[in-house]
Amino acid sequence: MVSADELKYWVAFSGIPGIGRIRISQLKEHFGSLQDAWKAPQGKLKQAGLDSRSIDALEVLRPRVSLDEEMEKLERYQVEVLVYEDPLYPSRLREIYDYPPVLYVRGSLPANDEPSLAIVGTRRPTAYGRQVTEEIVADLARSNITIVSGLARGIDSVAHRAALDAGGKTVAVFASGLDIVYPGENAKLAQTIVEHGALVSEHPLGVKPKAENFPLRNRIMSGLSLGVLVVEAGERSGALITANQAVEQNREVFAIPGSILSPASQGTNRLIQEGAKLVRNHVDILQELNLTIVVQQAEIKEFSPVGGVESAILTQLSSEPNHIDEICRRSGLTMPEVSSTLAMLELRGIARQVGSMSYVLSRRIDVG
Repeated sequence: MVSADELKYWVAFSGIPGIGRIRISQLKEHFGSLQDAWKAPQGKLKQAGLDSRSIDALEVLRPRVSLDEEMEKLERYQVEVLVYEDPLYPSRLREIYDYPPVLYVRGSLPANDEPSLAIVGTRRPTAYGRQVTEEIVADLARSNITIVSGLARGIDSVAHRAALDAGGKTVAVFASGLDIVYPGENAKLAQTIVEHGALVSEHPLGVKPKAENFPLRNRIMSGLSLGVLVVEAGERSGALITANQAVEQNREVFAIPGSILSPASQGTNRLIQEGAKLVRNHVDILQELNLTIVVQQAEIKEFSPVGGVESAILTQLSSEPNHIDEICRRSGLTMPEVSSTLAMLELRGIARQVGSMSYVLSRRIDVG
C-alpha cells in the first residue's frame, strides 16, 4: 500500500504529459520513490531515462503544483486515488499493456471477481439502437453484470440509464478530470452513477476533455471489462476504436446486427463480418463469456418461493409447454390463484407464456 505522503507524488506525476506507466516505473526503479524523483534535478531525471520533452514538461509544471492543495481538492470531491500497486486497483485493467498508473474513482468500483461488460455505440442512435440497448442492458444488469461505458450522448447514456433502471451497477469512464462532466447535460446522470457504481478517470481534477483523451478513455473501458458490445456504429465511429482495443487486450467483441441500409449499422455489420460475435439477446453474451452457470446459481440462491401456492405451481412447470387448465388440475388450485401467481412468476423472469395460456419454466429453480 502506498503511503499518504508518497501518494501525493503519484498524483503529481499523473498530471505531467508524457509520463505514463513505463516512465513512472523507470523513475521508481531509479530513485526508489516518486517523492525523490519529483525533487530530482534535470541531470538525474535524464539518467533515469526521461526524454527531454518529458523533462521540459516537468520543469514547467513542477513549480505550479501545490501537492497539498491537490490532495485537499480530491478529498473535497470525494475522489479516491488508486495506483497500480494498490490491491484495490482493478485486476482486469492491470492485465492490459498500457494500463493507467493512477486511477481516480468516485463511488464504488465492482469487486475484482464481478463480471463487467463495456457498451459502446453511436452518439446518434436510431430507435432500434435505443430499444436494443435498453433491453439487453436491463437483462445483463439483472444478471449482475456491471455495465461500463463512457457517459457520452447516445448509446453510452442509454446503457447507463438502462442499467440503473434495472437496479444494476454501472461505471462511467471519463476523458477528463472527475470534476468536469462531459457532456454537461449528463451531470445528474453522473451523480446517480456515483450512488450505484463509479465514475473513473486516469486524469487529475481540472483536466478538460480533449480529442486525444477519448481513445485513451476507451482502452480503460475495454480493459475493465470481459468484453465489449457495439450496438450501433458508422463506418468511422469511435466505437470501432474501442472494439479494436478490445481485440488487442484479448477481450471478446460483440456486435448487434442491423439493416444493411442503415448507416448506423455499417460498422457493426462489418465487425460481425470480421469475426465479432453476433448478439441477439443477453444470453448470447453470457454463454460466450461462460457466465450462464454463475448467473443461474446466483438467481437460484436469491430465489425462494413465497408460499405453498408458488411452490405448487413451480413443480408443474418445465421446459415443455403446460396449459393453465392442466396446471390447475394437477396442482388442485383455483384458476384465479394460478393465473395471478403465474403473472408474478413472469414478472420475476421465472416463468414465460409460450402460446395460448401455456407456460414454461424460464430457468430452473430448486423448490425442494
